[in-house]
Amino acid sequence: MAYDEVLADRIRDVVEVETGMSERRMFGGLAFLVNGNMAVAASGQGGMMLRIDPKDVESLTGREHVERMEMHGRAMDGWLRVHDPAFENDADLRDWVQIGLAYARSLPAK
Repeated sequence: MAYDEVLADRIRDVVEVETGMSERRMFGGLAFLVNGNMAVAASGQGGMMLRIDPKDVESLTGREHVERMEMHGRAMDGWLRVHDPAFENDADLRDWVQIGLAYARSLPAK
């Protein structure tokens, strides 16, 4: 499955003013990176992949349409899968993207 190009454009609209921003195809999707650190991606499996502070996993996965990301059957610390209903409107999308951006900004540049 290819990533959702409309979602990628919506994310791009949110991140376009971010300093140190770049895009890269990763994991079958389109990732948005801050200073080389992935913040958010339009996932090739649908929805968004979101990088977060691992200490926030419990509070964020308590929200509807959000789950820990799994790779090869293993839950990944600091990564979420956010399904489309969680960001139907632009304000919700902006909030999710800002979570990913904030964490990516906190990491050392690559």
